Amino acid sequence: MIERATGKLVAANAFVKVNWADGIDKETGRPVWSAETTAVVDKGEKQRIYPAVSGGKNWGPMSFDPTKQLLYINTNDWGMDYEPAPVEQVANLKAGQPHYGVKFPAVFDADKRGHLRAIDPLTGKAKWELPFKSPNIAGTMATAGGLVFTGMLTGEFIAVDAHTGKIVWQFQTPSGIVGQPVTWEKDGKQYLTVTSGIGGVYALKMGDPNVAKVPAGGSLWTFKLFED
Repeated sequence: MIERATGKLVAANAFVKVNWADGIDKETGRPVWSAETTAVVDKGEKQRIYPAVSGGKNWGPMSFDPTKQLLYINTNDWGMDYEPAPVEQVANLKAGQPHYGVKFPAVFDADKRGHLRAIDPLTGKAKWELPFKSPNIAGTMATAGGLVFTGMLTGEFIAVDAHTGKIVWQFQTPSGIVGQPVTWEKDGKQYLTVTSGIGGVYALKMGDPNVAKVPAGGSLWTFKLFED
């Protein structure tokens, strides 16, 4: 967390499992390498590193509730077996074949590849966390009414109690949700809109059995809020 007026580093805390660094130097803002990272860089050793190359979260924006002082973040919770690739492999490459210089197969907990977390930005600690078998790539949207909206790769558009993390409403859309929920008003009525159409590197490349049969889709869904 950075003070926007001055650029001063205020806090730097892990909100997912991290072992590639032991922390952040508050004076320089640079990571302090862990023993695992040092072993990879200095000795070329294979190490199990957290988080994986996708990082602790994907592109989807987090949201902040100033009344609760909490961030609502969809997190990626898996690691990788990071291993420098032998230089000799470069000589055997064919045109158009990718080469990253390392091997980094993913290491998953099959039952919770991701979470929706309510996080204190000053400590990185979660007030609550809601696990998912597949990570949520969509952004989150916190509302003044005490709800957090987000979408799942398996197509569910959900509303979560911002205080407890309990799912209080959900709607099944035809495809995976990877977009950003938005809310808007017309003629005094409030609406929610979200896209449904699976895609992205995770869905296409990670071999997740939970999303293997989710259709491509491509639709826009709008919901009208009703007062009790």
